[in-house]
Amino acid sequence: MAVVTQIQLRRDTAANWTSTNPTLASGEMGFETDTGKAKIGNGSSTWTALSYAVTGAAGTVTSVVGGTGLTGGTITSTGTLAIDTSVVVDKTTTQTLTNKTLTAPVITYSVNAQTGTTYTPVLSDAAAVITLTNASSIAVTIPPNSSVAYAVGTQINFIQGGAGQVTISGGSGVTIASTGGTSTAPKIRAQNAMATAIQTAANTWYVVGDIA
Repeated sequence: MAVVTQIQLRRDTAANWTSTNPTLASGEMGFETDTGKAKIGNGSSTWTALSYAVTGAAGTVTSVVGGTGLTGGTITSTGTLAIDTSVVVDKTTTQTLTNKTLTAPVITYSVNAQTGTTYTPVLSDAAAVITLTNASSIAVTIPPNSSVAYAVGTQINFIQGGAGQVTISGGSGVTIASTGGTSTAPKIRAQNAMATAIQTAANTWYVVGDIA
C-alpha cells in the first residue's frame, strides 16, 4: 500500500506573517506571496524563514568569498566581485610578468616624433621610438634618475630622421658609454640610422647601434 504524505502550505504576505506571527507545526511550510520566500515551522511561533526565494525573487546574501584572483567581502544592499590584480593580470593596471612564456607576441612601440634641435627624454619614452628630424644638429640629453626615474633595464630607441646629426649625451651625473668616436657622447652615424640607449644602473647608460 502506498503511503501518501500531505504537506500543508500556508500562504500570506510578509507584513501579515510579521503581524500575526502564527505558529507553524514542525515541518509545516509557509510562503510569503509578495517576496517569494518560503518558511518552515518548528512547532512554535519562532519559525524559520528560509534564506532563498522560491519564485525567483532576490534572496539575502550577506557576503561573498572570492576565488583565486577575485576579492569578495560583506554585502549590504549591493555587492561587487573585483579582480585581485596581485594575482590576475588585467588590461589597465601597470604590472610585471614573471616566469611567463609569450608565444608569438605582437609588440607595438609608441613613436615620439621630435622636430627640434634639442630633446630630453621623458618617462613615457621608455621602450619607445623617438624620431629626431631637423636639418641642423640635434642634441639629446639623457636626464639623471633624480629627474626621470627610469627603471633599470629601460631601453630608448632613437632614429635620425633628417640631415641634422644626433648627438646623445648625459645630463648631470649621468654616465654614457659607447663605441662611438666620442664614447661618452656618441653620434648617430647618418640619416635613417638608429641607436638605442640602455640603462644598466640608475645613472649609467650604454648607447649601441649605428653610431659614429
